[in-house]
Amino acid sequence: MTVAPAPQPSKARPRRPQSGPPLLAPVLAFAVLTVAYVIVNSSTPHPDASGAVVLHYAQAHGTAIKVGALLLFSSALPLALSAAVLYRRLRALGITAPGSAITLVGGVLAASALTLSAMFAWTGGRLPADASPALARALADLSFLSGGPGHVVMYALFIAGISVTGLMAGLLPRAITVTGLILAAVGLVAILTLLAPGFAYLLPLVRFGGTLWLIFVAALMPRARPRTTSKDQTQPAAS
Repeated sequence: MTVAPAPQPSKARPRRPQSGPPLLAPVLAFAVLTVAYVIVNSSTPHPDASGAVVLHYAQAHGTAIKVGALLLFSSALPLALSAAVLYRRLRALGITAPGSAITLVGGVLAASALTLSAMFAWTGGRLPADASPALARALADLSFLSGGPGHVVMYALFIAGISVTGLMAGLLPRAITVTGLILAAVGLVAILTLLAPGFAYLLPLVRFGGTLWLIFVAALMPRARPRTTSKDQTQPAAS
């Protein structure tokens, strides 16, 4: 009686790590929507304007405010997507340090701050004729705080997570990571805007400088780590 040979276990092919969708697409979308929002809302009253000025502007430019709120809210979507793709890319590159999680958390919180700012701005653009100047000023303050210091500080956390990880793991050029660390430090200092309005000039520096920096990161972030071939250290025996 012949015994059938035992079936050999099939060798599973090693799976190639997936780094996620292209990173440059959502980053460019975020940059374009950010610039479009600034252009539409270029004449918005400054944070130190009186409630009467804010109310008059809201009633005279309600459509522009609503379009700006739409653009601002739309920009939060590709920013959150960029944070998710970056997190997945860093994990696929073998990064297990907290930097990848800091990148995800910072990006999601920065996008959430933009969402809140857009909601407050949209509400301020619908104020009726009998609305009080105090209400207009309060809504404008909430929109500024969430889209200004709130967004920039979280954006700085997002930049710091990318920069520290890129520097320690050698994923990005040193000039890019050092620039990111400087932007992150400036963004964290911008929280002092809550105490002294003079620090408000740091907000556009981090917001637009960080967006330009993020474009370079999206273009230079590798999809896979280069493999280093180990050289034979064995020396031939001396005769």
